[in-house]
Amino acid sequence: MLTQRYTPVYVILMTLVVVASNFLVQFPVQAMLGAIDLADLLTWGAFTYPFAFLVTDLTNRQYGPRHARLVVAAGFVVGVALSWYLSQPRIAIASGSAFLLGQLLDISAFNRLRRQSWWHAPLAGSMLGSILDTVLFFSFAFAPAFSVFGPNDDFATATAPILGVIAYEAPRWISWALGDLSVKMLFALILLMPYGALMSVLKPMPDATKA
Repeated sequence: MLTQRYTPVYVILMTLVVVASNFLVQFPVQAMLGAIDLADLLTWGAFTYPFAFLVTDLTNRQYGPRHARLVVAAGFVVGVALSWYLSQPRIAIASGSAFLLGQLLDISAFNRLRRQSWWHAPLAGSMLGSILDTVLFFSFAFAPAFSVFGPNDDFATATAPILGVIAYEAPRWISWALGDLSVKMLFALILLMPYGALMSVLKPMPDATKA
């Protein structure tokens, strides 16, 4: 039961992040980075999704892993429902699995490191969670090995130069995954700033370390 004062606020924030990410993932980034066409690698959803880790980490810091898992569960339900409605079942399975397991890894890593320097827990948790999230989503969504979840996307599995510029060719979804992960790693660093700024306001509750 969500009895803590700010937990419903975190649930709302997580829901907004998930909704925004599911909407913005429809819009490629229309820009060039040198010889790389970012429209082939990124959507605007890649820039909103990392905020899910910030919401999870702030919840974990203030109320502990049990309440963080409640917030993640709310985001999971909304995310799967939206993905199922807006896209194919395979994408919904991939999105839901990646979100849930990536966020749970973030919670676990954060809780283990919470007594170290203030930035260790959110940075390690976000980075580890982002890696797992990216691997699971793009593998489940596009890799032929997981075709049990649904038909393969021919455009995604067709080979192309990695990131559009590296001579070695690989399935196109590999480049998508690398571009997505690069943004998540960058945001894991950037979002340390709002996390640090909020530390003096969102102080841990007495039972915040309980699993």
